[in-house]
Formats: sequence, C-alpha cells, structure tokens
Amino acid sequence: MKHQRKIFLTLLLLTGIVSASAFADIGLSIRYFDKRIYYLQDDPILVQITVTNSGPSTYRFRLADDRAFSIDFDIRTMTNLTVDPADILIRRRSTSQQVFFRDITVESGESFSFVEDLRNYAELRHSGSYVVQVRMYPELFRNPVHTGVDTPVVLGISGAPLESNRLSLNIRPPALPGPEGTLLALDVKTNANLVREKLPPDQVVQYILTARQKGQWEKFFLYLDLEAMIVRDAPRQRQWLAEGEEGRRRMLARYRIELEAAVTDGDIATIPMEFQIERTTYSAEEGTVSVLEKFKTGNYIERKRYTYYLRQRDDVWTIVDYTVLNLGTE
Repeated sequence: MKHQRKIFLTLLLLTGIVSASAFADIGLSIRYFDKRIYYLQDDPILVQITVTNSGPSTYRFRLADDRAFSIDFDIRTMTNLTVDPADILIRRRSTSQQVFFRDITVESGESFSFVEDLRNYAELRHSGSYVVQVRMYPELFRNPVHTGVDTPVVLGISGAPLESNRLSLNIRPPALPGPEGTLLALDVKTNANLVREKLPPDQVVQYILTARQKGQWEKFFLYLDLEAMIVRDAPRQRQWLAEGEEGRRRMLARYRIELEAAVTDGDIATIPMEFQIERTTYSAEEGTVSVLEKFKTGNYIERKRYTYYLRQRDDVWTIVDYTVLNLGTE
C-alpha cells in the first residue's frame, strides 16, 4: 500500500514537471496603459495585462467576465509591506455569485491583452512609491479551502498562477491649487508645475497643438475644459447630470483616457504634421480660432480646417468645443 502511494505521488510530481515544461513559454507581462503622473485622488490607474504564447503549442485559459476572479494585484511598499485590498474587491469576492467566464485561446506566437484599473484591487491611501505585480489564475481565482488531507497536493501548471514582471508606481499627494484656484499639473519630463497662463485664444490653440506634436499630454490637456467637452454629447450630458461629485470625477478621468486612446473625439487628439492659424475672433468671454491642419495619411496629405471654440474664465482662455471640415488631399 505504501509502495503504491509512493508511486502515485511520484507520478503526480512528474506530471507537474511535464506540465510546467509544456507551458514554460507562456509569459505574463504588464505595463501602464497610459503612463502619466498619478495622484492620490481616485483617478484610474490603468494597467495593460498581456498573455504571450512563445511556445509551439496552443495555450488555453479561462477569463472571468469579472476580472477579479482571474487576476490579482500584488502591491507592496518599498519596505515590502503588502497594500490592503480595495473594499470593492473584498465585496466582489465575498459575495455568493455565479462566476461567468469565457475560454481564451492564444495560438503560438500570439498575444492576448486586457486593461484593468489598479484602484479596483488595492487601497492606495498614502502617497509614496510602490512595486506592482500581477498574478493570473488560468482556472480562475479560488479562495484557499482546507481539504483535510495532510498529504501534498500537486497542481498542474494550468491551475497554477502566472506571475508578471514588476512595475514601479509613484503616487503623488493631491494636486495643489495654483493661482485663482486652478489645479497645478506637472510636466512629465521635468516635474515642473504647469499653470494656465493668461494667453490670448490663438496662443492657447498653438500651445495645445504644439504639445500634441511633441506627445506632451499634460500640456495638451492644460487648456482643455474637459467638463465642457463631455457635456457636448447628449448621452454623456445626461449621465453627467445624474452623477454625484465622485462619479463626475471618474467621468473626467475616463474621458481623458479615452481622448488619449482616440476612442472618443479622436479628431482633436490626432497629431498634425503642420498647422497654420488662419483667423482669430473673440469678445470679452467667447472666442473662435480657425486653423488649417495637415495630416500624413499613407501617400497622401489630408487637409482639414479646425475651428476651436474658447471661453474665458478668470482671465484664462480654455477650449470648450471644436468642429472639423475636411478639405481633401494634396
């Protein structure tokens, strides 16, 4: 009997080794979806999670509709203290519910990616530096259950979690108000404070277009009135009016992310190869700036006329709307 048990355990161990070897070429990597300066406020911290199959065989795993049952974030301070899980994560995992999932197939040489908000997994209450790692559970996340068996249980690699690379995360204190109550933004490269200046409308437009050409998102957003841009769309306006302060803050953060990804209002975020300000008109509170912009598209150069609508508040002009007219190619 003891001999049979020994053989059984040996076979289990060998199976685990073979399985591990078979899936040694499955990689899990993470990166920031939109690398930026992160503050202590509840703005999303989006992390892109990628499963890569560099082996010869097809890899299959389960991905829950509620990603909390497929992945887990391990976030630690620089003193190696684990950050507490977010309240929303605890509620989701402790509620008795049916977990829906789909089977994902990753062929040899292919990758599969999805994006998650780190704040849905960790309670980041303090500013400072952290280290972030993700574990993914191919057979879904399960809370440990004591089996009552005192013999070791060897899991196949398909059920063992995959571990990602580590990212450094810096959380800054809340942005402080600058002159006239305007929140200070930081230049990503220099960490210098960015403050809205009292520029005329044409210089405001020139500022954001130049920032877009250089990929300087913080400067690009400095003179955009995101709240005014959101309520241009009727469905978003209804949602905005129905939300409280917390919901509106999240809407603003999400809208900014979608602008960067060109998911919404992609025209304003498209990079012009060159631009020329044609005409500027403004009164005490409102202004318009007409700009001829050119874009490289394959072997052609597209010409478009943008009209930016600006509003002045506390002596600072910001963009609140825009329109685009296609002028053909050259």
